[in-house]
Amino acid sequence: MGWKVLLPQELKQDGRLLLERQGHTLIDGRGFETDDVIADMQLHQPDAIIVRVTKMSRKVFEAAAPNLKVLVRHGAGFDAVDLKAAEDFGVKCLYAPVANSTSVAETALLLMLYMSRNVSRLRAMLPVDYYAAKLKTPMTTLNGKTVGIIGCGNIGSRTAKRCLAMEMNVLCYDPYKPAKDFPDGVEVVRDLERIFTESDYVSLHAPDTSVTHNMINKEKLAMMKPGAFLINTARGGLVNEDDLVEACKNGIIAGAGLDVIAHEPMHPDNSLAALDNVLITPHVGGNTAEAAIRASYMAAMGVAEMYEGKAPTWPIPVIDYQTARTYADTKESHKIPAGMFDY
Repeated sequence: MGWKVLLPQELKQDGRLLLERQGHTLIDGRGFETDDVIADMQLHQPDAIIVRVTKMSRKVFEAAAPNLKVLVRHGAGFDAVDLKAAEDFGVKCLYAPVANSTSVAETALLLMLYMSRNVSRLRAMLPVDYYAAKLKTPMTTLNGKTVGIIGCGNIGSRTAKRCLAMEMNVLCYDPYKPAKDFPDGVEVVRDLERIFTESDYVSLHAPDTSVTHNMINKEKLAMMKPGAFLINTARGGLVNEDDLVEACKNGIIAGAGLDVIAHEPMHPDNSLAALDNVLITPHVGGNTAEAAIRASYMAAMGVAEMYEGKAPTWPIPVIDYQTARTYADTKESHKIPAGMFDY
């Protein structure tokens, strides 16, 4: 007899079929909010859960005990999971670390292209004055520009390769990665300051840790070229948003393309949203159809492996709870360790 697997959000068909063929019962949850998941946990007492945006706090694990055995993150990030609570309740945590890497890397490139072609200005001017939009909108190419990539794991490496294909000069900074493991054609830099002073685009691909939290601050932004752009498809907590607002308003940098912000969902009064030289998308970098299919299959495989008693292919790495950082439970903050750039 198989397990009961709770699905607070959609699991694509490939993943569903894998689990159904193994004899598991799939329970489509009533929603992904904490109260919904707790209610489903108490009602169904599942053996496993596959989560996307649900915040798996200690309260959720308490509601899931003692039946819950396995939690799988439908994606690469796991800062919405209270890993210490999972450990305390004996729940094995897995994830799908490379499922959306290509999609997020493409999003980083999209944001660079959007900023380089001044699309916000084009959209604003086009209905008002066609020829002013056509002839008086400053635009640049990515070709020949320098991009500085902070964090060269799965996503950072893929972003670097795409930037190389655009004939950009690529600087990569990752203090935890041996030089031999960087993509061919990039320049490996060990001095973080060079990323800020030399780059036309600074692209962030690191987790939010005790080392990286608010690393993009007034000091770092002041090092950047006045014509440079900040690109963030990683985690909003990497950026001090008050400092970024000031930098974008006062011409310290040219603007920013952000797929993530510090507090999601975005509050209507977020100061960044009011700036013409800032583009914000709602954390959709990995939300392509292809990424969803891969993540669904990898997540389902994790459940299947655990059910069969096999060592899981993609366990969430063991962390140091004293230095880790998560938003699963604001009252109990743990931290993902410094050095985990490959997220």
